[in-house]
Amino acid sequence: MRLVFAGTPEVAVPALDALLASDRHEVVAVVTRPDAPAGRGRRLVASPVAQRAEEAGVEVLKPAKPSDPDFLARLAEIAPDCCPVVAYGALLRPGALEIPKHGWVNLHFSLLPAWRGAAPVQHAVLAGDEVTGASTFLIEQGLDSGPVFGVVTEEIRPADTSGELLTRLSHSGARLLAATMDGIADGSLHAVPQPADGVTLAPKINVEDARIDWAHPALRVDRLVRGCAPAPGAWTVFRGERLKLSGPVRLLTAEASLAPGEMAVAKNSVRVGTGSHEVELGEVQPQGKKPMRAADWARGVRIDSGERLGGDR
Repeated sequence: MRLVFAGTPEVAVPALDALLASDRHEVVAVVTRPDAPAGRGRRLVASPVAQRAEEAGVEVLKPAKPSDPDFLARLAEIAPDCCPVVAYGALLRPGALEIPKHGWVNLHFSLLPAWRGAAPVQHAVLAGDEVTGASTFLIEQGLDSGPVFGVVTEEIRPADTSGELLTRLSHSGARLLAATMDGIADGSLHAVPQPADGVTLAPKINVEDARIDWAHPALRVDRLVRGCAPAPGAWTVFRGERLKLSGPVRLLTAEASLAPGEMAVAKNSVRVGTGSHEVELGEVQPQGKKPMRAADWARGVRIDSGERLGGDR
């Protein structure tokens, strides 16, 4: 098939690579979000997908909105058979959805109908799911509600961060997307409607959602830190300033002797009380500084006995 691939971030690149490597299909163009400011200089930078497409010599389309008439005209001119999508980041309207013969097929990083929305991997970790996966489905107007072509499963390991889990899913999902394109092309694969039961939503995690409440049980704190890593990053407050937890905590099994948020500093560790067991901090990142070992941070700030995390901003 003639394919127009739509995607934007790094996590979409493995899928693009898998389709570029296929001897059964031709990626004739790529659709991605417009260049965005990045780095300290805030200069405009092309998306990872755009950069990879340019390296491969593939035409890159960067509409401000996929409903732009010029974009729709160019897409109709290209006349793709199918448009595979991975984390494109813009809402597709009927004018665009109707152009490819076989529609737009999305690779979504959950086992649909679970975790429909922008942050499926983060919510799977936050909820303590033991298994997740990726699904390919035909895009329709509803939120991730279209019929499903195929799925692949992935175990969520006890220490997984969202970033680590998403990296694995991006590769297994890339293989699934390529196989889905093969099945659509030869007519062997047909989409099946999603069940009405088991629908859960995964809205974007914002910075306020990532604030740690040390009165919560240790397991919930652990999931929040892992689920929000690397972005937006779980955080707390110390001496009136934000302190980001940039690495997972370690759950301790001993009976808690510290109040929620209270710290105990040893030579090579920082323990913090929660609503249940204590946790040991991994890496932390003070405002305006680079991530560092919690014990190194604690020595630098000279924590007083009884000082707590999680006070006023």
